[in-house]
Amino acid sequence: MARKFFVGGNFKCNGSLASIKTIVDGLNQADLPSDVDVVIAPPAPYLHWAKEHITGNVAIAAQNIYDKESGAYTGEISVSQIKDVGATWVILGHSERRTLLSESDEFVASKTKFALDNGVSVILCIGESKEEREAGKTLEVCNRELDAVVAVVKDWSNIVIAYEPIWAIGTGLASTPEDAQETHKGIREHLAKVLSPEQSEAIRILYGGSVNGKNATSFKDCPDIDGFLVGGASLKPEFVDIIKSRS
Repeated sequence: MARKFFVGGNFKCNGSLASIKTIVDGLNQADLPSDVDVVIAPPAPYLHWAKEHITGNVAIAAQNIYDKESGAYTGEISVSQIKDVGATWVILGHSERRTLLSESDEFVASKTKFALDNGVSVILCIGESKEEREAGKTLEVCNRELDAVVAVVKDWSNIVIAYEPIWAIGTGLASTPEDAQETHKGIREHLAKVLSPEQSEAIRILYGGSVNGKNATSFKDCPDIDGFLVGGASLKPEFVDIIKSRS
C-alpha cells in the first residue's frame, strides 16, 4: 500500500504575526508537490490568520485541545473552537506536554478520542527519553503510549503517528535512518498485533527529532518512514526543502 508522504510543521511557542506571515508567504510562493500532505501548527492566536492567508492544500493544526467541549477550564482550547477558526488537525501527546505539563498516557488518549469523535484528525506523538533508549526500552515506551490510545480508539484512519525520540528534539541530534527505520518497523508490527495488519499498513508514521533540510533526504529509502513532524526547521525557509525531500 502506498502511503501519502506527510510533512507537519510544529511552530511550538514561537513566532509573532510578522514571522508567521513570512512563513505563510514562503509556503504560498513555493511550488509545493501535490503528492505531499502538508500541515502547519502555529501558536493558537495565529490559527485563524494562517487559515485565512494560506493557499493551496496546506492544512492547519492546533498544538493542543482539551477533552471537554466547553466550560470552566481556564486557558484550555476546545475542539469546536479550533474548528471554528479553520483547523482540521491537532498535535497531541508531544513529549513537551507529557514531560513539562505531566500529561499522562490516559489523558493523551482521552484527548485523542475526543478530537476524533468531533471530526478533527490527530498527529499522535510518541517517543522515548535518552535514559529509556540507553536501557533498551524504546519500543516498550512507544508501545505503552500507543496502547493507551488503542484502549479507547479502534478506528485509526484519521491518526498519523509521529515518532519523536525525546533525546533528539531540538538537540541537533537525530537517529540514523537505519535506527529510525528499525523503530518505525517495530511500531508498525505492534500496531498490526493490537489493531489489525490492514490498519497498521495504512497508518502513516512520521519521524521527528532535529529533521532539517540537509538530512531529510537521507530517510527517503526507509519503507516505514512516511514523512516528518518538523520543529525548529519549520520556522525557516528550509521547511520547503523538507516538504520536497521525496520529489
